Amino acid sequence: MAVESSLALSRVHLVGVDTHTATKLLYTAIFVATLVALRWVARGVVRAVLRGKSHTRGRFWSRQGINLATSVVVTLGLISIWFDNGLHAAAAVGVLSAALAFAMQKAVTSFAGYFLILRRDIFSVGDRIVMGGVRGDVIALGFLRTTISAMGQPSGDDDSTVPVWVQARQYTGRIVTVTNGAVFDDPVYNYSRDFPFIWEELHVPVKYDADTELAERLVLEAARKHALKREDIGPGVMQQLRRRYFVPAEEVGVEPEVFYKLTSNWLEVAVRFVVPTHDIRRVKRNISRDLAKAFHDNGIEVASGTYAIVEVPPLTIGNVTPSEPYPAEDAGADGSPRRPAATGPEATPPRP
Repeated sequence: MAVESSLALSRVHLVGVDTHTATKLLYTAIFVATLVALRWVARGVVRAVLRGKSHTRGRFWSRQGINLATSVVVTLGLISIWFDNGLHAAAAVGVLSAALAFAMQKAVTSFAGYFLILRRDIFSVGDRIVMGGVRGDVIALGFLRTTISAMGQPSGDDDSTVPVWVQARQYTGRIVTVTNGAVFDDPVYNYSRDFPFIWEELHVPVKYDADTELAERLVLEAARKHALKREDIGPGVMQQLRRRYFVPAEEVGVEPEVFYKLTSNWLEVAVRFVVPTHDIRRVKRNISRDLAKAFHDNGIEVASGTYAIVEVPPLTIGNVTPSEPYPAEDAGADGSPRRPAATGPEATPPRP
């Protein structure tokens, strides 16, 4: 049986490195370099074919497919180069997988979450989501992490665990990475997947003695002018939403609607309307601007907090002599200061 001679560097013999191992190393280097070049060419073809904003999702998922295919080919190629026996390869892969699963549980969970996200049942690139306590738009997806362009949050949707300074759904400038394993632990809120619109509300306090019918009409006119209409949404979106999920028809009305709420100070008029997932703050600004002008032109005042004092303590008004800085001692009959009464044993005078 022939024995492979080990390679030597000058007169130093390299333990475990022989001509067979050196050949495998050379094949590995050539294989990896070729694969990297093919990956670079494939990404260039994708960029050339899928240009423009209309193909943003296509470019993203094409890159994801290229990365995934490259990883699979690298794994299979290295196994084929370094393992001559299939049984030995299977045993090595099994032991390596078990070791990685034990030592890198978080990484394995995140990698599994990546494949779950690839099904596109949870979110896709460009979707506006809340994941792992982070709100924003998905701008990148990796094997282990999802990158989100963070946004602020409006009042009423506060979370003390997430520090924000933008009080609306607008970008804050922060780029946040979240592990893909968060899809297994926390709920993922998607603003734009199956229904790329959301319902918003605007609350206006009105005095009880105001013309409520006129106020309601003005609120509806302002909302209808700037909110989305049924023709803007389209019937196909609504039908798909009802077909895929159990959504009662009466809960998906898209026309603006006004609701009243009685409080101890004013009548709260709330208008509910549909807006796109982006640019919500400007829509509410336009509605508020038109509504403020309409209320002013029609003499309707927006209510504010008032307080009634039900009882006032007695108050005497007259000439008051300025008091001394310190209370004076009581004077006796001769005008001398009266000594304070003694207490205790000293207060009893001695008997004759």
